[in-house]
Amino acid sequence: MIVEQIWTGNAYRNFNYLIACPETGDALAVDPLDFRKCLATARDRGWEITQILNTHEHGDHTGGNKGVVDATGAKIIAHENAGGRIPNMSRGVGAGDILHVGKTVDLECLDTPGHTMSHICLLSKTDQPALFSGDTMFNAGAGNCHNGGHPDELYDTFEKQLDKLDGNTLIYPGHDYLINNLRFTLDREPDNEAARQMIADYENQDPNDALVTTLAQEREMNTFFRLTSPSVIARLAEQYPEIGQHPNPRAVFLKLRELRNSW
Repeated sequence: MIVEQIWTGNAYRNFNYLIACPETGDALAVDPLDFRKCLATARDRGWEITQILNTHEHGDHTGGNKGVVDATGAKIIAHENAGGRIPNMSRGVGAGDILHVGKTVDLECLDTPGHTMSHICLLSKTDQPALFSGDTMFNAGAGNCHNGGHPDELYDTFEKQLDKLDGNTLIYPGHDYLINNLRFTLDREPDNEAARQMIADYENQDPNDALVTTLAQEREMNTFFRLTSPSVIARLAEQYPEIGQHPNPRAVFLKLRELRNSW
């Protein structure tokens, strides 16, 4: 499996992806908003985009579909419940469905509600797995739930699915929010040295060559995985004494997501 992360450079800081089979040159485009860059990258690599996967229905993830389809005839794939909101879908998928790219690439669909209720993440079936997480999870962060989602569902996705993945899973998110998310981590957990060091190392990184974290790193510096941290809980209790000294992880997650909305 070959992965090309494509930095759009737009105001929303989107990442697009091409996932290619090295034997056949077939490629899957994930959320190809900047379709011109995606098409140019595929052309430069000698690949043919045959499929599009939209992680969810928001326009900054589906807005390039037509440009790719017009140029390549690629088939559009998305969550089985998103058909009414994504024009010209060819295939609806759910939990456990497999996408095949060429002869060598298999990608498992995870049904990951929260950011929206029709959100798909892709998990590669490779020696070192990779998660294409859309807007469910970002480097050091979690998606918002403003436009068709729900934070309770997002917590369930993190707790029941994402946190069960192998620590060496590579994380490929839909946006580059790394530094701002790390600053939120430090606001919530001032003694998190992993987050502090990552800011020092990557504050001025080029998004065209962005850090690809692992889930093990996320567990160290992503506050939405650090729900039992004494520092996180103590800071929350200062603002919300009603949560008590031993809140359950769901309560911590929901308060963190609420705080992040206006931070």
